[in-house]
Amino acid sequence: MRATTIHAPFDMRVQNVPDPVVREPTDAVVRVLPACICGSDLWAYRGEAARQPGQRIGHEFLGIVEEAGSEVSDMKRGDLVVAPFMWSDGVCDYCREGLTTSCEHGGFWGSVGSDGGQGEAVRVPFADATLVRLPKDAASDDHLLSALLTLSDVLGTGHHAALGAGVRPGATVAVVGDGAVGLCGVLAAKRLGAERIIALGRHQVRTDIARRFGATDVVAERGDAAVETVRDLTGGQGAHAVIEAVGTEQSMRTAVNITRDGGAIGFVGVPHGSGTGVDLGVMFDGNIALRGGVAPVRTYIPELVPDVLNGTIDPSPVFDLTVGLEEVPAGYKAMDERTALKVLVTG
Repeated sequence: MRATTIHAPFDMRVQNVPDPVVREPTDAVVRVLPACICGSDLWAYRGEAARQPGQRIGHEFLGIVEEAGSEVSDMKRGDLVVAPFMWSDGVCDYCREGLTTSCEHGGFWGSVGSDGGQGEAVRVPFADATLVRLPKDAASDDHLLSALLTLSDVLGTGHHAALGAGVRPGATVAVVGDGAVGLCGVLAAKRLGAERIIALGRHQVRTDIARRFGATDVVAERGDAAVETVRDLTGGQGAHAVIEAVGTEQSMRTAVNITRDGGAIGFVGVPHGSGTGVDLGVMFDGNIALRGGVAPVRTYIPELVPDVLNGTIDPSPVFDLTVGLEEVPAGYKAMDERTALKVLVTG
């Protein structure tokens, strides 16, 4: 089959690789319908995250079950399923607590020895625990499929950030970052009842989506200027809940400095760069909480699926470029050059 591999910084290739097969009785093989490229994939693309030459890549996909192992009871051939960005066994202590990303037997698509989502098919370990079945008729609706695909990562990650930040009805929320996760954070905050949502971002195409998703204000400044503007918008107090969806020192510093006393930051931006920018003194003095990390999206998918299916939320606008599998290297280039927000990959 064909699959995306990474060989060196900026060297993405679509190559022939062995077809996935059921190795364990709990495995399933899923034929990928849409997949996509994540902003976090760019760290490998740019050489900022180490990868072995020829390693597979991609962790967001949904598709059709083609084969199931003898111990797979909940999934059968022909089922339409979405996969969270990590597999998990569903039975360890962490899984039972809802922290599926810390599963003792879990793993990440595209890790050494595993299939990546940006390919024609994927071997899924612990299929019953990992995959979530979707209505079969959704497979014929491309728009709905793209919305459902966000459940594999960005929508659940935005939701995780909103929960970590303590978003509640009537709250003022600020979202640092205008990438797909930040935009989904806006959507999640709106879904949870936030009254005012301040989106921090400098790219109008993206902030227009933020407004469509529920942002009431947009702040284009960065650094100290952004802090001053958010403070002005909130009567000097700052936001009750802040979503940090970038992961740089500057973005975290901004998040801390725009949080209202007694508020919280939900951080889901993958940390990169020199440090986190967390000033414990500021956080201590303001009784500011910091919660977040790798989002256990498998836990959130069942809660979010109904709202996507009935149109209560539609995260599909985060996809602004569609490429075929053979064009995936061009999709990486577009996202790296910021000419695309998030790239949808079709077969």
